[in-house]
Amino acid sequence: MEDSTDRIKQLVADGVRDKVYPGAVWAIGNATGMKARGTAGVLDPAEPDIPMRPDTVFDVASLTKILAVWSTVGALWEDGSLPLDEPLGTFWPEASGRPLGQVTARHLLTHTAGVPLRAQLKNLYGTGPTAIRAGVLHEALHRPPGEAVEYTDRAALILGYLAEHLSGRGLDQLAHTHIWQPLGMTHTRFGPLLPELSVRCAPTELDEDTGRHLKGTAHDFSARLLGGVCGIAGTFSVLDDLARFLRYMLDPTTAPTAPGFGPSWVEESLSVQTGTLEPVRGLFWHPAPGTDPADRTYVHYGFTGTGMWISPKRGTWAVLLTNKLYYTRDREPLTRIRNAFRSVVFT
Repeated sequence: MEDSTDRIKQLVADGVRDKVYPGAVWAIGNATGMKARGTAGVLDPAEPDIPMRPDTVFDVASLTKILAVWSTVGALWEDGSLPLDEPLGTFWPEASGRPLGQVTARHLLTHTAGVPLRAQLKNLYGTGPTAIRAGVLHEALHRPPGEAVEYTDRAALILGYLAEHLSGRGLDQLAHTHIWQPLGMTHTRFGPLLPELSVRCAPTELDEDTGRHLKGTAHDFSARLLGGVCGIAGTFSVLDDLARFLRYMLDPTTAPTAPGFGPSWVEESLSVQTGTLEPVRGLFWHPAPGTDPADRTYVHYGFTGTGMWISPKRGTWAVLLTNKLYYTRDREPLTRIRNAFRSVVFT
């Protein structure tokens, strides 16, 4: 373990040296807690005297899809409110009689729904949340459901709308009440953040309108367009909260209060759901690159530079949080570090 920790420390520090990201926070652990953690670099290169800290707040970007959407969909599935394999049009009036009506929740969770691949909502349907919702839910499919695996942010956005319809609550309220609060994730929330939290937040990319790096406001334009709350992105969190979430997935007895989803949803999700289609997918989670799906090491990434891994078979989880978007949208340098990090932790 000591040798692995040293290798991780060096790997993460090398990313700072090579300007892959200004700083990083990481941890590995199991159901009992963290086995090792560390930090590297600075919060913001413009203020080089402020180091990254274990309690740094990160814009976790697409980890929103797991922390808010996947988890709340699981809660609705477990209480019988959401059938995974019934066409949406049979129980959701907004989808009835529309192309989306033939799609199932499982299609959306496996990225096989055939919904449009365009991610940014800017200038597509208007600027108001009502117009955007109608445009997203009523647009034609670009291929038949179940034909191909094609990652698209639209899947999470639609599932977030569906969760809101079935629960009668906003996605932020639903996630807080059913997931984050029961798990003790006290620093996880949708943005924009209040000033007292923004000062601890790792800045992301440069905002062309203000000439400053975004800090406490979601990097994702679609999330900002929708007021900060949507299924695509917009959640902010800290290392300890993500550790609580992943520990619970390995062992439900670690939760202070049981959240809405449970072991059945985890088992369903961390297994191959796409048959012979490639790339292989679970339910929003996917097998970590470089691993055999049978090994059941699953991962989800965020565009800002975040990532979390979990392996029920090994009883291990891992988190790597960076603000690589401060420097670049190029994914390749961070991809190499992520793959090496996964190799050290799960080999």
